[in-house]
Amino acid sequence: MVDTTTETPGKSRRSRRRRRRRNKNKRTKNKETAPPFLPPEAEEGNIEYKLKLVNPTQQRFEHLATQLKWRLQEGRGEAVYRIGVEDNGLPVGLGRADMAASLRTLRKMADKVGADITLLRERQVDADGSARRIAEVLVRKVPDDRQFLDLRVAVLGNADSGKSTLLGVLTQGELDNGRGRARLNLFRHLHEIQTGRTSSISLEILGFDSRGQVVNYSESRSAEEICESSSKMITFMDLAGHHKYLKTTVFGLTSHRPDFAMLVVGANTGIAGTAREHLGLATALKVPIFIAVSKVDVCSRGGLERTLRQLERLLKQPGCDKVPFVVRSPDDAVAGAQQFAKSANACVTPIFTLSSVSGRGLELLKIFLNVLPPLSNSKEQEELMQQLTEFQVDEIYSVPDVGTVVGGTLYSGVCREGERLVVGPTEQGAFLRVKVASIHRNRSACRLLRAGQAATLALGDLDRTLLRKGMVMVSPKMKPIVCRRFEAAVVLLFHAGSFRRGSQVTAHVGNVRQTAVVQRVHGKEELRTGERATVTFCFLKHPEYLRTGAKLLFREGVTKGIGHVTRLLQAAEHDH
Repeated sequence: MVDTTTETPGKSRRSRRRRRRRNKNKRTKNKETAPPFLPPEAEEGNIEYKLKLVNPTQQRFEHLATQLKWRLQEGRGEAVYRIGVEDNGLPVGLGRADMAASLRTLRKMADKVGADITLLRERQVDADGSARRIAEVLVRKVPDDRQFLDLRVAVLGNADSGKSTLLGVLTQGELDNGRGRARLNLFRHLHEIQTGRTSSISLEILGFDSRGQVVNYSESRSAEEICESSSKMITFMDLAGHHKYLKTTVFGLTSHRPDFAMLVVGANTGIAGTAREHLGLATALKVPIFIAVSKVDVCSRGGLERTLRQLERLLKQPGCDKVPFVVRSPDDAVAGAQQFAKSANACVTPIFTLSSVSGRGLELLKIFLNVLPPLSNSKEQEELMQQLTEFQVDEIYSVPDVGTVVGGTLYSGVCREGERLVVGPTEQGAFLRVKVASIHRNRSACRLLRAGQAATLALGDLDRTLLRKGMVMVSPKMKPIVCRRFEAAVVLLFHAGSFRRGSQVTAHVGNVRQTAVVQRVHGKEELRTGERATVTFCFLKHPEYLRTGAKLLFREGVTKGIGHVTRLLQAAEHDH
């Protein structure tokens, strides 16, 4: 007797897939209702656990306010309070009345220290059969004295993936018309407007106020107004996507020292052109990266799923080793931001699906950027500020009635208006005396610049031709040392042939970009793909200011390698 229930191979596969999907959905549902077990509370950092904050005595309230002040300082103006959670991380939860009273107390604490609170999310915890909840609250300082939290995000991706359009929509507050209107405000050159392709590095700002509301050009007339209204600032660096401008993109990643990178991928094209290379560069330089899949309005559901699968396969590959996390809800955006910033080497990679024309998914990206915490804490920031002043020169301008202006990032120390520094090295390795006439940060004047902040400094009537990208302005007390030759521990990522003595490469170290020749590969005749060695490099044109430990990225054609500077060699030192 023939069994009529036997399935054909195609049907069998489809039913197995359906069963797997049902089981996966069941597991996901169980995961959402399960209590979120948290790690024990840390002494340091900006995250505080509180079981409840109901009717504290005056003495207890003062202690709580002082504690909040400390957490805000640790988070450089931001703190996260988890209410209904014990110090050991056990989510006990609170009833409706106790939760409301606790939030009222937290709001009073925030008022006392000059901050605002935003409820990020509430989650249900089933305890003793009664529905109790835990809440996660963002506490953020109200802006004062122009000191806002500033995070830098490099925007990567292939040409025509929608990078500039997405930034235009985020910073201008208006959706695109489908023909690139939103990106026109970002372009700096006529050929960029004509071709629709970015060839230079443009900086755009998006602010968030103390309550987590977006501050952009839709309601502010100038960058100064955005700065004044914001407690947190996201500075986007729109980098070039076309392969022809790869050196500009690499310079942006090494010199501008971004905190995070956003890789924009077109849903209709997937990982195409330079996108894979950009992902590799960010991974090699250890820049935490998240992904925005754009143009979902012109892509079928099947096409979007294919792009997401392609991304997940790429991220899981050896050498990348990342955990893809597709953001589908506000809760995902909050959890994604926190896991992304604290995971070792940012192995959790949030993925957003969005459209600059319909606006789909943009709100989730804004929630993510609002919650995204800084990577460095206040202690690391203080240590950098105690060091001598060192400013990296990335851009040079001539401004009418102002004179020569340099743009860049303050690596260490503090820089004040009127301060006297030295700038160099020149082609002869010398340093010139300069005076900082004025400082502008995010296009508005400020008196003081702190370590880690980007700004432009006016240097008065200093001859612009004496300056070049790659120079540094440092305190005269530093007595900076320059070199033409240096040793570096490197790993060769890819090379078509052999990498040996006499090979020429373009070396990127911070804001330095110069052709260097390989003088020696220590302990080996040559280096092949995937091999490590200590290599002696020599700059061809002129000496540079380098720091030991600085990241090195070198390339020439298909040759690519990374490493770090281990030793600076003086002119008197020769190879043995």
